[in-house]
Amino acid sequence: QFLKQLGIHPDWQFVDVYGMEPELLSMVPRPVCAVLLLFPITEKYETFRTEEEERIKAKGQDVKSSVYFMKQTINNACGTIGLIHAIANNRDKMNFESNSSLKKFLEDSLSMTPEERAKYLETYEAIRVTHESSAHEGQTEAPSIDEKVDLHFIALVNVGGHLYELDGRKPFPINHGETSDDSFLEDAIEVCKKFMERDPEELRFNAIALSAA
Repeated sequence: QFLKQLGIHPDWQFVDVYGMEPELLSMVPRPVCAVLLLFPITEKYETFRTEEEERIKAKGQDVKSSVYFMKQTINNACGTIGLIHAIANNRDKMNFESNSSLKKFLEDSLSMTPEERAKYLETYEAIRVTHESSAHEGQTEAPSIDEKVDLHFIALVNVGGHLYELDGRKPFPINHGETSDDSFLEDAIEVCKKFMERDPEELRFNAIALSAA
């Protein structure tokens, strides 16, 4: 529904990943071109995030210039940014309607920096409105006013045979090593498992695959 509102032909769909075991992964339609992970931001995770950033800054990493990455400046827009990351890095596989608001956004922002893309999204009514209406449609009961919403979305994508984690709260994409179209779902789920292992008491993890319809 959300993809349709953004002007994308229904050749691809978001499907739930019901579990990380091979037999449950085998139920996910292939090919898969992106995985979105919803996870809780906990103290353990924030500590890890800071250490990871310092480690990468010290050691460096290889990130292809073709990776489309944007920063997150809008509160609670991590789902929208996860979706943009998923589509933008697979735009050659997508069929856009000619008047697609997302297609125009991607074309306009291709030459921008991650920060400029974030600023552009702040002004880009069409995507924000779609996000807000879909957020109101499908959500479970709204969290109570004093509950801190600490859930966050990231996108995992395959660009040029490398698996990248794209998180608008981080300063750069994270390269998780080699992958292929055939092994991408399994490789992405291995990354998801690391998130879960860092927070074994937490149950609030949810993976969604962008799969061929």
